Amino acid sequence: MQFGKVDICGINTATLPVLKEADNMQLLQKSKTGDKQARNKIVEGNLRLVLSVVQRFSNRGENPDDLFQVGCIGLMKAVDNFDLTQNVRFSTYAVPMIIGEIRRYLRDNNAVRVSRSVRDTAYRAMQVRERLQNENNKEPTVEEIAKELELPKESVALALEAIVEPISLYEPIYSDGGDPVYVVDQVGGGDEEKDWIDEIVLRDEIADLSEREKRILYLRFMLGKTQTEVANEIGVSQAQVSRLEKGVMEKILR
Repeated sequence: MQFGKVDICGINTATLPVLKEADNMQLLQKSKTGDKQARNKIVEGNLRLVLSVVQRFSNRGENPDDLFQVGCIGLMKAVDNFDLTQNVRFSTYAVPMIIGEIRRYLRDNNAVRVSRSVRDTAYRAMQVRERLQNENNKEPTVEEIAKELELPKESVALALEAIVEPISLYEPIYSDGGDPVYVVDQVGGGDEEKDWIDEIVLRDEIADLSEREKRILYLRFMLGKTQTEVANEIGVSQAQVSRLEKGVMEKILR
């Protein structure tokens, strides 16, 4: 089966209903009271959401029908766990849940195997993270997760990173015909995201500098020494310090 066709899991995707956000909220309210028919309607009305996520994984060589079914599990989890008191669109909440379920499936079926002990630690950590997040309404720190598991934080961080596949922050993960939702939209907001992205880039650039260049930066901008003072300390002329400083700034600000 090809993604260009409209059949997936025996469903003609061209006939799938598309719910408006107001309809989503209304059905979610009914679903929270135990209305199974409302739950079914909101799942059916958001299957296109699953399809749009599945298409992101079309180059993995996986059976798209399998991915679609796994994505539907993520969608149902999103329906059951959605918090109506939060001012957020259902699609914004559901997309990461669907992606997470598919990534979990891909990890479990990945040819590159993470050791059983590391994988078990990671899954336990994810369960604790989800529980703490639900209890405290905020993302727990690695230290908090490690404390719950009674493990060193380094072991928990290593386990979680070992099963996560890196993706671009600006990779689109969903579009409903309007502005697309990017990965970066799920991990930050406002100018804060630009600040920490810039910091990551700056750290990488500084890491590539020579030891002498790093020392010049440290003396000039951390300790506030003049070029003459730096020159005397590292045993070169003030003119050389000036040239080196200019070269360093050009490297990290290019």
